[in-house]
Amino acid sequence: MSDLHTLTLGAGCFWCLDAVYQRTTGVREVISGYTGGHTDNPGYREVCSGMTGHAEALQVTFDADIVPEEVILGLFFTGHDPTSLNRQGYDVGTQYRSAMFYRDEIEKQHFAEAIESAQSLFDDPIVTTLEPLATFYPAEDVHQDFYTQNPGNGYCRVIIDPKLSKARTAFAEWVS
Repeated sequence: MSDLHTLTLGAGCFWCLDAVYQRTTGVREVISGYTGGHTDNPGYREVCSGMTGHAEALQVTFDADIVPEEVILGLFFTGHDPTSLNRQGYDVGTQYRSAMFYRDEIEKQHFAEAIESAQSLFDDPIVTTLEPLATFYPAEDVHQDFYTQNPGNGYCRVIIDPKLSKARTAFAEWVS
């Protein structure tokens, strides 16, 4: 029997952490998508415009009997810069914000505790927002498991490869 949990997390471009979570033992499903905004059924171009209020985000479903939630959250904080407001590398705008989307007050408190714990890893203050999870809109198929589907892509080699390497080093037991 599985103890499946789903977390919704925004960490800049969803391609980056998607690549990490796709290679994490115990992760059952990763869906790239959009949430946190005011536009129904947004598409990639709309979200990239910054006018929808949505963030690029992931829904990560994992088996807690195999991989602890602390590992999933540790990968979140390792896989992006949670001290950078509305920016991850060259990606700038609120759609790239660092955010944790909570389902209830218990999850909100748990996320707050994770942020507090992770703060010791960073010199600058963590700016990750805690936001109530509204509707999550899956992204277009081209954005699902982007790294695997586009092995020769320059963004994958230059931006994602170093993040994946960092995750493999920090969480060697969990990330292949």
